Amino acid sequence: MILSNNLSCKTHYEIIGAKEDASLEEIRKSYRSAILNFHPDKLQKPSETSNPESVMGNQFLEVQKAWEVLGDPRSRALYDNELRTLRQDVITAEDISLEDMAIEDVGGCLELSYRCRCGDFFSIDSSELAEMGHPFSRDGNGISLQAPSSLPASIILPCGSCSLKIRLVIDADFKLPSEPNS
Repeated sequence: MILSNNLSCKTHYEIIGAKEDASLEEIRKSYRSAILNFHPDKLQKPSETSNPESVMGNQFLEVQKAWEVLGDPRSRALYDNELRTLRQDVITAEDISLEDMAIEDVGGCLELSYRCRCGDFFSIDSSELAEMGHPFSRDGNGISLQAPSSLPASIILPCGSCSLKIRLVIDADFKLPSEPNS
C-alpha cells in the first residue's frame, strides 16, 4: 500500500497479486490469473457488463494497467524507482502492529484506533481493511485476520488532527481471542 495525499492505494504488484521481487514469468502468471478473475465475460449479470462503473470492470482495467507497467522491464524499473521514492517520502512517527491498537465492535464493524501524542487518534475500520485485501473473520474462537499472503503488509495512517503518521504493520497471524469491546 502506498499513501498519496492521505489516501492509500494498491501498488501494481498488489493489484495482480505478485511479489515486488517476482520474476517477469511470475508476474506474467499472476497477471493471467488476475485477468481471468476480473474479465467482464465472467460477470454474473448481463447488466453489469454494460455498466462502466462496475467494480469488476474497474478491477479488470486496473489489472490491465498494472500489466502494462510491470510487463515491460523499462517501465517496471521506473515504477520500482517511484515506489522507493514514495516510501522514503513517508516519514512515520512509529511502527505499530494490530495488537497495539484498541479494537471496538461498533455494529458489526470493527473500529481500530491508536492514540497519537497530540491526543487525537490514528484510526481505521475493518471495512477499510477489507477493501485493502485484509478482511477480518469471526468464528467460535474469536476474530482473525484473513490475509492474502503470509508476508506482513503495512498501511500508513494519518492522525485525525496533527501531521503525524504511523505505519500499521499487518501480520497474517493476527487473532483476537475474545470479542472486542462493545
